[in-house]
Amino acid sequence: MKIQMTSIFVDDQAKALHFYTEILGFVKKHDVAVGETDRWLTVVSPDDPGGTELLLEPASHPAARTYRDTLVKDGIPLAQFAVDDVRAEYERLRRLGVRFTQEPTDMDTVTTAVFDDTCGNLIQIATQPQ
Repeated sequence: MKIQMTSIFVDDQAKALHFYTEILGFVKKHDVAVGETDRWLTVVSPDDPGGTELLLEPASHPAARTYRDTLVKDGIPLAQFAVDDVRAEYERLRRLGVRFTQEPTDMDTVTTAVFDDTCGNLIQIATQPQ
């Protein structure tokens, strides 16, 4: 068994696609119309195009909004992405205008930082433990 896809709820799929591809560096994998306004919209790591997909899912369901908004209010990231160097990625993203809610923080063998994805979520980046 392996994780094929996971999702995050976003306020605006076009805005999310821009942020996740142009700012974070993911690449679009699927973009299929679903109904009149929504899309089946996924992105993947350019380093692993056949790997786990991230579905940028509309946050139109009231339960999704409540869940996501409560996590943000409490400062809890909805997802975590692995990076080779949190401090370098933090600086790169800050230069691109990304707002961080937690600067790089060392926690034993892992360093983390948390940013606002501009689409309603907090995302954590972390180094992999050695």
